[in-house]
Amino acid sequence: MNRSLARWAIVPLLAAAVVALDQWTKSLIVKAIPVNGMMVPFPALEPYLKLVHFANTGAAFGILRGQGSLFVAIALVVIGVVLVFARQLPTEYWGVRACLGLLLGGAISNNLIDRVQLGHVTDFLLLSAPIGGRVYDWPAFNVADSCIVVGTIGLGLLLLWFDRQKGSV
Repeated sequence: MNRSLARWAIVPLLAAAVVALDQWTKSLIVKAIPVNGMMVPFPALEPYLKLVHFANTGAAFGILRGQGSLFVAIALVVIGVVLVFARQLPTEYWGVRACLGLLLGGAISNNLIDRVQLGHVTDFLLLSAPIGGRVYDWPAFNVADSCIVVGTIGLGLLLLWFDRQKGSV
């Protein structure tokens, strides 16, 4: 296998790992917690971390509920763009490829597998912050969501860094 192909392979390999981890964790939640149920895995962290089982038919923060076919279409476009873009990157851009692998895995797991098979995304991590006597919940999320966020932030930071490096030469 030549070097550029080997370096490009990080994108689908990392994506496959994200899909496997996301689908595995969701299967554990589906077996352990009824829909709309909750579990506190670590009592000491109870005000901050809970496991839940929510069926989300929308996007982040529950927006655009019931628009599953739109998300599937967007995912297909994103998957195509990521694969084409990753293949054309210079070989030294391994960090960008890793971020693209995280994005690709999250898009495949949440927006294709879950929406096509289930008609919804299974969200299960619920973070809360007690502030001033009230508890504020962050919208529930999952492994794929986390990978999409980390991949997007990482990609943005790397692209800014590359741009800054180019500008200083």
